[in-house]
This record gives sequence, structure tokens and C-alpha cells, in this order.
Amino acid sequence: MNADTNFNLSQIRKARQLFSPEMVYLDTATYGLASRCTAVAMAQGVTQWHAGAATMQDYDTAVEECRATYGRLMGAQEVAVGHGTAGFVGTVAASVKSGGNVIVARDEFTSVAWPFLVQDVMRAGCQVRIVPLADVARAVDMQTRLIAISAVQSRNGDLADLDAIARAASEHGCETLVDVTQSAGWLPIDASIFDYVICSSYKWLLTPRGVAFMAMSERGIRSTLPISANWYAGASRGTALYADHLQLGEGARQFDVSPAWLCWLGAVPALELIESIGVETINAHNVALANRFREGRDMSPAESAIVSVTDIQNAEECLQRAGVKASTRGGGVRLAFHLYNTEAEVDRALDALAA
Repeated sequence: MNADTNFNLSQIRKARQLFSPEMVYLDTATYGLASRCTAVAMAQGVTQWHAGAATMQDYDTAVEECRATYGRLMGAQEVAVGHGTAGFVGTVAASVKSGGNVIVARDEFTSVAWPFLVQDVMRAGCQVRIVPLADVARAVDMQTRLIAISAVQSRNGDLADLDAIARAASEHGCETLVDVTQSAGWLPIDASIFDYVICSSYKWLLTPRGVAFMAMSERGIRSTLPISANWYAGASRGTALYADHLQLGEGARQFDVSPAWLCWLGAVPALELIESIGVETINAHNVALANRFREGRDMSPAESAIVSVTDIQNAEECLQRAGVKASTRGGGVRLAFHLYNTEAEVDRALDALAA
């Protein structure tokens, strides 16, 4: 472990002081915790709103700061802002040309899969092919228009082979859509090699719910229709309020969706915190905790910060009685380890399940 990593791990310990959960919180895959900085920023925003002192400039500044930070975290030049995954995925799905096929992983999260299934079933668009996660890259053929995949599966934390998927897409000339809602903030991902990288950031990026991003390639921008065009996507928002002719912004900005203002005030310090520590350092911390848990359960090590326990029928209740928060998903209890968790908390969860 080099000196920089040691320094950043000390930053994790320092950052942990910004959180004060009332229990052992191992449920970031459901929603991330607000730091004290985020809570203060939102409280101040509510106070300004209550007093009538809030301004559009304040909100727009927060949005642009978040857009820039997400771009740096993901290695993306073009980023659209919105408030949820499904809206962005739906825009992409509605733009896929008819004919051919779209590949989706089995047991994929609905916000990624359903917009394409709706196009398939209700509009006779592209055929949706549902294949096992491990077979996604091998399933790509010359008729494939797009691959839609979560980098990390919500159900059990399984990682997609993004490198193999990117290679298969390049070889066959199809587009790629990657949902990083369960990975952005702890799993290093290079958004520049995909066409659409979509994230609802209220989980591992620790923002309030209602903040979402879509990083786009130049090809993705050219091939996608801004079907949710609105005033916030205008070239000049001040003159786009009542326009009777189209004046969209350039690049990914034409896909912006009017933001839920207060959420973005809280998102600024949340994203700054993740960036200040570094995704690589958070990855090392989170995966080490997850593997400590796996070892305690006689499970093989993995590269995921999410662990699913399927061999205990009442696992969530056992954990809850021990003051540990987790969630049942897909027939097992799902535990998610993040920067505010410790080895002692891992051991507490293991003891609860052993009992």
C-alpha cells in the first residue's frame, strides 16, 4: 500500500465523522446516507426557500457544479442532468431504430430493462433478448442495436464484464448503455468507452434522491432524440420559457431535464466528498470489508461491495435484532459496504447471522 493510499484511507476515517447513523448501516444499495455537509446544505436551502430568498442562479450554480464533478468522476465530457434513471433510459429506448435486437441481462433492474421491453411489446421496435449476465458479450451479433446493462447488479452485486461488453460492441458496431447507479462512487469506470452512462446518484454517491446524470458519447448524442425537450434544455434558459421554435442547447445539455432544485444543493457537498477521497480508495475500502464478510461466511472473495446471503431464511430479521440495517432482495439479504462502515460493523453482522 503506497503513501497516497494510506493518506486517502485516513481521509475515509475522517469522512466517517460526517455520518451519524443510529444503527450499523449496511444498506447503501437501497440509499446512501447524507453527510452532515449535505444535511446542512439542504437545511440552508429550505431556509432560503422559506424566506423567499432563493434564486435561480443559486440552483443553476449547484447543478453545474454537480455536472462537472460527475464528469470528472466518470471521465466524461458530455453530461446531461435529470432526476431518475428510467427517464434517461426511456429517451434512449425511444430512439433505437426498429429492427435488430437489444440485449438485456436476465434479472436486470426494471428501470434499465422495462423501457426497452415497452418499445418491443407495444411498438414492435427492436426485439429484446434477455440473456444471463455472463453471456451478454457473447450474445452480441450483427443485428444488435444496443446493449443495456447495469455495471453492478442490484439484486446480488454481481459485476458485468464491461471490458468484454465494450469490445463486443466495438466489433459489431452497436451502442452501449451502462447503468452505474449501483457502482458510481466505489467502482472505477471509464465512461468514455460507452455511449450512455446513466446514474441515479442517491446511493453510492450519497446525494439526495432526485439527482441523476447521463454521460453521452458523440455518437449517442447524434442518434438520440431529445423527446423530453423542455425549458431547462434550451440554448438560453432565460429566453426558452415561451419559445415557439426549437432552441435546444448543444451536446448533452439538450437532454437536460428540469431539476428538483433543493436536491442539487445537497448533491454538491456529497459529490465533492467522493471526489476528495477518490473512487479507487473507496473501492479498496469497500471491497475489503465485503470480502471480510464473505470470508466469515465461507464465501469466495469477489470484487463487489455488495454481498447477498441466500442460505438464511430470516437473515434480515436476525440483522435487525442486532441493530444492523440491510434489505431483502431476490430471495436473499443484501448487504452493502461503503466508506462509513468499519471492520467492527462487518463482524457485528457476521455474529448476528451466526446466531
